[in-house]
Amino acid sequence: MRILAVDDDPIILELLTQFVAAIGEHELTTAESGAEALDILKTPGCAPFECFMLDIQMPQMDGVELLTRIRDIARYADTPVLMVTAMSDKRYIDAAFKAGATDYVTKPFEVNELRVRVGMVEKITQTRQLRTKKIFAAKTAAAVPQTLELHEPLSVYDVDNVIDFIAMENYVAQLSRNALFGSTAFGFSVRDVEGFHQALNAFEFSGLISDVAEVISDTLAGHQFLMSYGGDGTFVCVTESGWRPDTERLMDDVNLALSRMEMFNNDGQPLEPRVSVGSAVRMIWKSGSAVMDALGEAHSSAKAAAEKYERNRHDFWLTEQRA
Repeated sequence: MRILAVDDDPIILELLTQFVAAIGEHELTTAESGAEALDILKTPGCAPFECFMLDIQMPQMDGVELLTRIRDIARYADTPVLMVTAMSDKRYIDAAFKAGATDYVTKPFEVNELRVRVGMVEKITQTRQLRTKKIFAAKTAAAVPQTLELHEPLSVYDVDNVIDFIAMENYVAQLSRNALFGSTAFGFSVRDVEGFHQALNAFEFSGLISDVAEVISDTLAGHQFLMSYGGDGTFVCVTESGWRPDTERLMDDVNLALSRMEMFNNDGQPLEPRVSVGSAVRMIWKSGSAVMDALGEAHSSAKAAAEKYERNRHDFWLTEQRA
């Protein structure tokens, strides 16, 4: 991979240079400020980077602002970004992941830990490159096959507080090292997602998921949360500040907003997705694998609620008359 590391401490940059040289055939470029990093990215003919390592606390432009600027560059909209920083307070962790961080490593870092994180980035990059080749092998958007597996998480762009599922797992893992007091996980799942997946190509299905994500995000506006798409038509949310959602009311609000939204496939046929909401899972005092289990429980609960709705929909006497 081509990696760009940005840190105002030349000693850290030297350590990263030695580390990258030791773990594989990667090419590392370094910058001592956000402005220098952006100049490198704007250099004519500059080959794209597959990974970024960013410090947070830097003069003039901190790492979170730099990350936001990087995400605004189309070719780097979903390039993995590792925050390598001494800042361990939750407010920095929240800000980094909301801005689009993939993972978060605190200084002083252990070599083995960083090796694992870079290995994860390699796998992400390889998977995305393979998927992109399949999609763009088609000559037109209409000819694009359904190359996305239903269970596969996918990236959602330009929707507030929506992050990749791998980033969500890494975010929760970071929180598990600190206090999780007040955190709650719950999920939304698109009803009859199998039908949408079978009827739509990859572009159409991605667009549907993005539109649903935007509606959910708008509905949750005003609350502190992060959300990601975990596959199977299901989104997982983690809320903060002690807010425990009224899931039935949220479901109605989201479905009402979806009913007012005009969605179409490439043939102009209307799409009318609706969601079900699972149980809220308190994450208080959980740590390690128990935190990851809570994410899985929220995902499974929402998916089960959507499947139950579809089963009952065919029985008039059992159908719930909700929005």
